[in-house]
Amino acid sequence: MHKNTSVKALPEIEFWFEFASNYSYLSVMRIEELARLYQVKIKWCPFLLGPIFKSLGWNTSPFVLQKNKGDYVWQDMARQAKKYGLAWTQPTQFPRSALLPMRVAAAYINVSWIADFCKAIMHINFVRDSDIDSATVVHQVLSDLALDANLILRDMESDGNKIKLRQQTELAMTKKIFGAPSFIVEGQLFWGDDRLEDALHFARGVYERN
Repeated sequence: MHKNTSVKALPEIEFWFEFASNYSYLSVMRIEELARLYQVKIKWCPFLLGPIFKSLGWNTSPFVLQKNKGDYVWQDMARQAKKYGLAWTQPTQFPRSALLPMRVAAAYINVSWIADFCKAIMHINFVRDSDIDSATVVHQVLSDLALDANLILRDMESDGNKIKLRQQTELAMTKKIFGAPSFIVEGQLFWGDDRLEDALHFARGVYERN
């Protein structure tokens, strides 16, 4: 008689993020360590907030449109960064254009270096307070990861890779995502960096029940 020695696959969390999103910065910098702790697999899901905001009748971030909310957010970000032990600089330009690095992230969702790439881009935006939608900047980040930056940047000019980011954004809309970061586990939506642990806890609970 043979015992069933099959091992259950790890539960998965969909991590929907945007490089221009300040709260996505907090999650990008934290999610790997937390996912290891909870033994949950991360599915990186870059998407653009702009089209979603436009569908809601906004031409920019609500943090810009509503002054009191914006003032609160920057105070909150300083508190949260300190709480998590993360470096933080309030950006002098917000939200920053991030089309090129978002295209790279959308084209290379499943590669081993996606997390390091995302953390590097977020660091440039929210710690160094520098432009991220630049071929020079993205080239340097890719080179620092020992990747063929010239090849990857050439690939970003293809229609196929441009479409991938558009498709990711359309998929986010079909999942009724309205902000970033968002997390989806077993069809359940969790919105905001402050729900990251809740989403991972839910994923672990689903795993343990099955």
